[in-house]
Formats: sequence, structure tokens, C-alpha cells
Amino acid sequence: MFKLDTPRLLLRDMQFDDEASFVAISQNDKYQRFYNEDDCDPDKYRQLTKLFINQSHEVPRKAFQLAIEHKSSGKFIGTVCLRLESDHQASIGCGVSRLYQGKGLTREAAKALVSFGFAELGIHRLYAETIRENVAAVRLCQSLGMRQEAIFREHRFFKGQWWDTVVLAILRSEWSQFH
Repeated sequence: MFKLDTPRLLLRDMQFDDEASFVAISQNDKYQRFYNEDDCDPDKYRQLTKLFINQSHEVPRKAFQLAIEHKSSGKFIGTVCLRLESDHQASIGCGVSRLYQGKGLTREAAKALVSFGFAELGIHRLYAETIRENVAAVRLCQSLGMRQEAIFREHRFFKGQWWDTVVLAILRSEWSQFH
């Protein structure tokens, strides 16, 4: 099983025991505000749990969709992922339970996975996409040294309105200077 340790967290492969907590996180109203209604269906998160477990067995591995476990409680508190793409590029994403937000845990998890990606996987460019109104996600990316590369105006339509998508990225050479 893949694992990364941080001072407060254990990042590890998803397990079937994580499913109920993963589904519960996705059902929070504040979590759902930046997602299409179909994307928050509990069955989708059950399917995603199975997908993430299956991806952890791929060789070569193309995705590191990891559970974030809080060391002091042993509880599943969210996910952080690194999806490998062609030309040494990758995307990152994360989602953490509302109970654990605002404590620097999401940044701690993302920083550990980004460091692993640049140092061990040879990633050249890492990017993230988010809804522009998701200020916490944009700030997280910026705290990791990512810069805004693009805004796709009125790029997604859900919840009865158009949403802009922001793309933020960092190069390996910038990461080594920033961290």
C-alpha cells in the first residue's frame, strides 16, 4: 500500500472502509456548492471509491487518489489526488471534511503529494482547475506557489448558472525555488 507521512497526516491508498466517510463528506451542503448535482450523488462516490482502489493497483500507476487520515484520531478526513498525464504533466485535486478545514491540513496533504510528484515521479508541470468562486481552493493553490494561467469564462453550467473555471499551475523549477 502506498503511504506518505506528514507531521499530522497519513496519506494512503483508499480502502473500502473509507467509503462511508467519503460519501458523507460529499453530502455536505458547503461541499456541494461548487459541484453539479449529479456529481454529488452518493452512488457516484461509492463508484469512485471502487475506482480509486482499482487505480492503486495499476502498473504503471497513473493516479494517486489518496485518503487523508488524521494521525491523532485515525479518521478518514478527505482525499488528495495526483493524476498523471502525458508529457510529464499532472493535475491535483483535494476535498476535506468541513470539520477539518481551516487548520492547514489540506495544504499539508497537498504539499506532501506535490513534493512527491516533482521529486519521485518526474513531473514537469502541475496544474489544478477549480470554479473561480471556490476561493479556498484558489488560495490553497496559491499557497503552494501555483499561479493563475487561465480563466475560462462561463465554462460550466450547473445550479442554474454559468461558472468560470480557473486554471493554476506550477513548474518543477518553480517548486524547488518556492519550497
